[in-house]
Amino acid sequence: MTTTALSLDEIYSLAKQTLLHNGCDEMNAEAVSKTVTHAERDGSVSHGLFRIPGYTAALRSKKVKGDARPTNHFRTQNAIRVDGDYGFAPTAIQVGIPALVETTNKHGVGVLAITNTHHFAALWHETEALAEHNLIGIACTAYMPSVAPAGATKPLFGTNPISFAWPRKNNTPVVYDMATASMAMGEVQVAARDGHKVPMGTGLDKNGEKTDDPAAIANGGVLLPFGGHKGSAIAMMVELLAAGLVGDLFSFEAKIADNKDGGPARGGEFIMALSPQLIAGDGWNEHAEKFFTEMESMDGVRLPGQRRHNNRLDTGPRNINTELVEKIRSLLA
Repeated sequence: MTTTALSLDEIYSLAKQTLLHNGCDEMNAEAVSKTVTHAERDGSVSHGLFRIPGYTAALRSKKVKGDARPTNHFRTQNAIRVDGDYGFAPTAIQVGIPALVETTNKHGVGVLAITNTHHFAALWHETEALAEHNLIGIACTAYMPSVAPAGATKPLFGTNPISFAWPRKNNTPVVYDMATASMAMGEVQVAARDGHKVPMGTGLDKNGEKTDDPAAIANGGVLLPFGGHKGSAIAMMVELLAAGLVGDLFSFEAKIADNKDGGPARGGEFIMALSPQLIAGDGWNEHAEKFFTEMESMDGVRLPGQRRHNNRLDTGPRNINTELVEKIRSLLA
């Protein structure tokens, strides 16, 4: 695989210019491009420039509104519904998070129900944004069916990621963002592109047989949930929170509604914020730090999110798959 070195500014510019050229206005292109650039910065390549062709396809097919204007609607004093106006999720999140922070700081708990959006990004962007305000963040979203429930061989769940962030005063937050599938589909697709194998147990081929070939999983096969029945139950929970509770599409409904252009399907996102200051009171940070110190004292253990935060210290260029760069540049023609 050949790569092309791009600075973070070049990554941002390439993403933004491509989105602007294909139907995004300034506000929407900026929100998505920041999300893409942050993913590349942190080493999350499956959610970086790799997503731009899909974003572009959704704009070209008119499935997604490039000039969407999301709006906040308070259902109760601490439950906010964001109508994404059928745009990309980063724009809706950009509109909704400040209101969620404000209400959580007043009431201790806040919920953001995002609807009518198209989500194609990692979830740690929103949970970490809450942690930066000394709030605990929890987020989850459902997606197109690609994961079989435990015991099945056909997809029903999306990869259904869930993210959690715990704030730390004077330190980077503890953050995890994981698919409830054995592996995120984007990572499977990247492995197939780069000619790598995936661990056995990641998924099944089109005949229902276990395989370590990512292409066989991505093309007609199915992912498996992590942890068997336990992961399957968590994936079901995500469906119910991000679709049933929010009031948007379940994964199987998203597949029916989608136009199959290769871009992100319509769906919802559930985000909850909690104030440790209002709930636990003074000393919450010091108490948690004792736990983290104990955890880090164990050989071989690192706190979730440390790898990504360490990657941020490197402000140099990122090596991007050359074929991908050329494909994106062709979208500017």
